[in-house]
Amino acid sequence: MAETRRRLRSSTVVLGGMGVLAAALSACGSDPDRRCVDRDSYDYINGYKIVADKNCSSGTSSSGKGRKKSGKTKVSDADWYYDADVSGGWADDGTFSRDEAVDRGGFGCSGSGSGGG
Repeated sequence: MAETRRRLRSSTVVLGGMGVLAAALSACGSDPDRRCVDRDSYDYINGYKIVADKNCSSGTSSSGKGRKKSGKTKVSDADWYYDADVSGGWADDGTFSRDEAVDRGGFGCSGSGSGGG
């Protein structure tokens, strides 16, 4: 009976370790959290005002500034803002660079952490 318990514990440890490894690896490959913000709305205390995603292009930066769609003007300077702290319709402490947001990513990602020196 002691041998059965020992095997069960070992398999639990292995399965738990595999889960942690899978989570760490998937964090590197996943897209960073992003919000569509109006670059012209920056407030020192709040950050950038979050606007509807339709105002941002599907790419990594806005390309169709001021285009009209069904009679409504889009936000003139909307862009994706990555890895921001979001509070009450405002986003702060993020980056407009998707590559930088990925580099700041999770455990085991290349480019994360400091070299110390």
